Amino acid sequence: MYAIIETGGKQYKVQEGDVLYIEKLNAAEGDVVSFDRVLAVSKESGLVVGAPLVSGAAVSAKVEKHGKGAKVIVYKYKPKKNYHKKQGHRQPYTRVVVEKIQA
Repeated sequence: MYAIIETGGKQYKVQEGDVLYIEKLNAAEGDVVSFDRVLAVSKESGLVVGAPLVSGAAVSAKVEKHGKGAKVIVYKYKPKKNYHKKQGHRQPYTRVVVEKIQA
């Protein structure tokens, strides 16, 4: 059984026990969060696709930790104009473990 959820502007295919790195959530480590935006659920009877969401479906997950991703270097440069700018960015993330799919 799997589900397709939407969080942080992205879509994820999840199963019970999966570990996800998603956009940072406002939840403490150890909290259980629920994702209500479920786009599709696969059951024994077949695939249920929402229009746009599946009513009554939810995915619960436990927040394991928060962190920052690898550094991405942004380098801007204009030739012959003596202009260059170097900037770094580390995207914050939340690591969650999917516990249950309710459909």
